[in-house]
Amino acid sequence: MASKERLAKDFANMEKFSDGGEGITRLAFTRPDRQAAAYIAGRMKELGLTLREDAFGNIIGRREGLFPGEAPVMFGSHVDSVPSGGNFDGTAGVLAAIEAIEMMNEEGFKNECPIELALFMCEESSRFGAATLGSRAMCGLLTAEDTKKLKDRQGVSLYDALKSLDLDPDGLESSVYKGNPKAFFEMHIEQGKVLEAEGKPIGIVTGIAAPTRMKITFEGMADHSGATPMGMRRDALCAASEAVLELERLASAETGVPAVGTVGVISVKPGAINVIPGTAEITVDIRSISKEVKASVTESFTAFIKASSEKRGVKTNIELISDEKPVMLPQETVKYLEKICAETGAPHITMPSGAGHDAMHWAERTRTGMIFIPCRGGISHNKDEYADIDHIALGADILCRAVKGASAKDFRW
Repeated sequence: MASKERLAKDFANMEKFSDGGEGITRLAFTRPDRQAAAYIAGRMKELGLTLREDAFGNIIGRREGLFPGEAPVMFGSHVDSVPSGGNFDGTAGVLAAIEAIEMMNEEGFKNECPIELALFMCEESSRFGAATLGSRAMCGLLTAEDTKKLKDRQGVSLYDALKSLDLDPDGLESSVYKGNPKAFFEMHIEQGKVLEAEGKPIGIVTGIAAPTRMKITFEGMADHSGATPMGMRRDALCAASEAVLELERLASAETGVPAVGTVGVISVKPGAINVIPGTAEITVDIRSISKEVKASVTESFTAFIKASSEKRGVKTNIELISDEKPVMLPQETVKYLEKICAETGAPHITMPSGAGHDAMHWAERTRTGMIFIPCRGGISHNKDEYADIDHIALGADILCRAVKGASAKDFRW
C-alpha cells in the first residue's frame, strides 16, 4: 500500500518551490521550476533509478529490468504550474509515480521489462503560450525554430530560456525518444467536478480533449474619447469584445459532443481612460474531444471575426499558436485499468478529459492510460486546488499495479 506519510512529506517539500504570493507559482524554466525538478531528480536517485536529462530538460529515471533490451513501461507527469496555482496539478502524478517505485522497492519487485519515470518540462502554457512542450520534444513534435517563436510576456524566447540553463534547443532531435515505450501511464487530478459529483475516487480516462490556440490582434484607430462621435470610431476593443461573446455563443451551441471556448488574456493599447483603444489583443483557447467539433467552432469563430472587423473598419491578424489533435485512449488500457480497480475494490467511472495532458502525445506512439483522482470542488489552476491524500494514495496504488503488470515480458492486453 502507498504510504500517506511519504506522500505528505513530498507534497510539503514541493510546496516550498514557488515564486511567492498566493498558491504555487512555478512557471516553466524559472528558478522554482528548476528547484522542483532537482528535488524530483534527487528522489529518483534515492530510489536507485538511473537518471538522464535530455536537451529540453526532461528527466527520465530508469529502473532496469531483467530483460534490458525490452521496450520500457513509462509513467510520469509534470511539476510546473500556472501563476498562483495549486500544489497538485501534475505534481500529484509525479509523486504518485515516485511512491509507486517506493512500493516496488519495499516488496523487492523484479520488473522484467525496464520501467521509466519521466518528469516532463513545460507542460503548462502559462509562460510560453503552448502546452505539453516537454513531451512534444520527446515525441519529435518540437523544433528549434518553434522554440524561437514561442516567447513569454517579457519577450524572452523559449530558445533563449533553454540556452540560459545550458540546455540545447539546437539539439532537440537528440531528445526524441528512441523506439516506442511498451506502455505509458499518467495519474492526474481531474481538474473538474465529475468525480466529486459522482462520489467516485477514481476516473479512468477514455479520451483527451486538445486545444486550438490563437492570438488575435485587432488594429483600429486610437482617438480622443470625447471628441470622436460614436459612429466615426474604429474601436479595437469593441471588435475584440464582440469576438469574445461570439466564442461563448458558438461553444455553448454545441449540443452533441461538447466544446469549450475561452479568452484568457486581453491587452489594450494605448490603455488610457480618455483614449479610444487603437489596438486590442486576445488569446483564444478552443477545446473538444472531437476534432470535427473543434474545427467547426474554430472556423465559425474566425469567419465571424473577419466579417465583424470588416464592418467596423478594424484590421485583424489571426496567429495560430497551436492546433493539437484530440485523442481517444485505447480500449485495451481502459479495460486494463478498470480490471485493476475491480480487483482492488476501488469505485470508479470512465470519463473523458477536458484538459490536455502529456499522455495525449504518447497515445500516438503506444498504448496509453490515464487515472484521474478528484480535486475538491473541481477547482484547479487556483490557489485553492486540493486533493485528498487518501485519493492520492489510492491512485498511486492503482498506478503501481498498472506499471508492474505491464512490465511483465509476456504481458498481453
